[in-house]
Amino acid sequence: MSLYDYLLTQDGIITKESLLYPFEERGLQFGDGVYEVIRIYQGTFDLLEEHIDRLYRSAEAIRLEVPFAKDALIASLHQLSEKNDVQTDAKLYLQITRGSAPREHSFPDVPSNFYAYMEPSERPVSPLQQGVRAVLADDIRWDLCYIKSLNLLPNILAKQTAKEKGAFEAILHKNGTVTEGSSSNVFIIKDKILFTHPAAENILHGCVRSRVLALALKAGLQVKETAFTTDQLLQADEVFITSTTSEIMPVIEIEGSLIGNGKPGSDTRTLQLAYEKESGIQTTAFV
Repeated sequence: MSLYDYLLTQDGIITKESLLYPFEERGLQFGDGVYEVIRIYQGTFDLLEEHIDRLYRSAEAIRLEVPFAKDALIASLHQLSEKNDVQTDAKLYLQITRGSAPREHSFPDVPSNFYAYMEPSERPVSPLQQGVRAVLADDIRWDLCYIKSLNLLPNILAKQTAKEKGAFEAILHKNGTVTEGSSSNVFIIKDKILFTHPAAENILHGCVRSRVLALALKAGLQVKETAFTTDQLLQADEVFITSTTSEIMPVIEIEGSLIGNGKPGSDTRTLQLAYEKESGIQTTAFV
């Protein structure tokens, strides 16, 4: 899938060929920045304000100045979508770094660098219907994973391990306590109770995660934000992961062990349908 023609920078909307940064760019050399990925369904942003709020929280946590006021940024993103004539399913990536300056660990006195771009992105319909496989991996990341920073090497290594084992996701754990996935939040259902790790500093506070918690309560599930173990994960009635691009993705097998009967569970399916309705998705994946 190719990018749309226009992207947004701190200086306005430009063509994608016009974006150039010096090689001494803090995001490139230090991972000194934050980012967001936002879903677009049929040309409409999903959870836009929630993602922008999290972007600002992440930036504040690393003492990084966002070169827009929130309202101005949101307005500019709508303008970017209109400029690109986005009418189908897509995603938006936006990134802020501490700017371009000679390489020095301490903060430079330079403006931040910002860009945002869009690209087509179809829903993963078949995996949503059939479920996916996962593996377990040690969580070797830093302690401040609630910051959506550019420092993703441990996540990349875990995701690559999953790929090499024929799995969709790596579910991370610290000494047997499940935290989250390499690019997702993790949920289990046991005896009609939904469990997920609390929104502490060591996990990303997912925007889809928050929506799912609200939907679960509406669906009559008991919700417990409490840590669980890898043993409890493997013994769960249902398991699913959530993310902006994966939505509510059923996990049917972990490390070769089937979850439940090896098919997406009924409560997971109920939440998937509720998620489609809440997101205004026009074409259901479940017929």
